Amino acid sequence: MRIGIVIKLRPECVESYKKLHEDNHPGVRDLLIQYHLFNFSIFLHQIGDDFFEFGYYEYKGENFESDMSALAKEPRNKAWLEVCNPMQIPLPGENGWAIMEQIFYNDANK
Repeated sequence: MRIGIVIKLRPECVESYKKLHEDNHPGVRDLLIQYHLFNFSIFLHQIGDDFFEFGYYEYKGENFESDMSALAKEPRNKAWLEVCNPMQIPLPGENGWAIMEQIFYNDANK
């Protein structure tokens, strides 16, 4: 299962957000793997004065809803989101990251 997500980032938080996600910052990387989220990537793109984050990950578990529910209850994940969420602005009609529609995938194994 491949998932793309998007959210707006507050311009004044760009550098702080980047620093939180540096390779040497452990964050919640181990929790992502524990709950079967692999190849999690976040990209940043500026359009005019606005900054948008695009996220991508692959879910390789058996029960997505159950794993996401358990991840949401993890104390370290809650603490991480308490830092990150105020830096972000959900797109209109969303409460957080918006899930994107996948329209293309090139499977090199086929």
